[in-house]
Amino acid sequence: MAIRPPHLRRSWLFTGGADRDTQLRAGASGADVVILELEDFTRPAQRPAARALAAELFPAWRAAGAVAAVRVNPLAGDGMDDLRAVLPAGPDVVMLPKVDGPERIHELAQAVDAIAGGRAAVELVPNVELARGLMQTFDVARADPRVTACLVASEDMAADLGAERGRDGTELFYVRQRFHLECRAAGVVSIDCPYTYTDLDGLEAETRHAKRLGYTAKSLVRPDHVGPIHEILTPSPDALDQARRIVDAFDRAETAHVELDGVMLELPMISNARRLLARAAEFDAWAGR
Repeated sequence: MAIRPPHLRRSWLFTGGADRDTQLRAGASGADVVILELEDFTRPAQRPAARALAAELFPAWRAAGAVAAVRVNPLAGDGMDDLRAVLPAGPDVVMLPKVDGPERIHELAQAVDAIAGGRAAVELVPNVELARGLMQTFDVARADPRVTACLVASEDMAADLGAERGRDGTELFYVRQRFHLECRAAGVVSIDCPYTYTDLDGLEAETRHAKRLGYTAKSLVRPDHVGPIHEILTPSPDALDQARRIVDAFDRAETAHVELDGVMLELPMISNARRLLARAAEFDAWAGR
C-alpha cells in the first residue's frame, strides 16, 4: 500500500499511552501522520504495553489513510527496547527525540539496520528539541538518506533556552525561522512545533504564521487541531485563483514588464504561483488515487 509522500503530510499527531481505544481513535482523526509516542507522553511503566499495541495500530492507522509512525526514546534510555519491540510491526517512520547532532542519527540508523538484519526501509525523522541541535539542523538532516523530514519542538526548546513560554509563541519565532531555513537548505520537510494550548484561535494564528514562514507541515497533540491545520496548509480556492491569474498574466505578456492589480510581477512570484498550482494538483491526485 502506498503511503502519503513526505511533502504532502500536513499534520503529525502525537498519541501516547497504552489505551488501545484512544490509540485507535487517533487513526480516525484524519491526521496525515499518526505517531505512537513512547517518550514523554508514555510513562515508563506503560511502555511495554504501548509497544505491544504497535502490531495492531500501524495497519489500522494505514487503513484509515494515515502514515504510521513511532517516536522512540533516546537510545541511551529505553530507545533500544522500543526499537526491538516496534520495528517488527513495520512502522513507516521512526522519530528520535533530543537529537543534538548528526551522530545521533548515525546511531539510530545503525540500530535500526542491526535489528532489521539489513538496511531497513523506514524513514527517519529527527526531533530537534535543544539549542545545540538547532545549530546543527542542516547536518542532522543530511546524516542519512532516509531522513525525509525534521521536527522542531516547542516546550523542550523553550525550556532549554530558558525562555518564558506564551500563547503567542514569540519566544520561538527565531527558532522556527532558523529551523525551517536549515531544513530547506538540506532538502527535507520542516515540521513546525505543536501548539500545546487548547484554543483554536491561537492554533490558527500560529499555523498561519508557520505558513508565511514557508512551513507545509505542523505537529499536534490534540486530534481536534487536525481540521484547522489542514484548512490552512492546503492551498485554498482563493489562493489558487490568484496563482492562476499571476501565471496567466505572465504567459500573456509580450514584454518582461508584467503588472497585475498594480503590482509588478517578478520571476520569484511566478515561480511561487506555479509551485502552488503544482502542489494543489498533487493533493488532488493523491485524493483521487
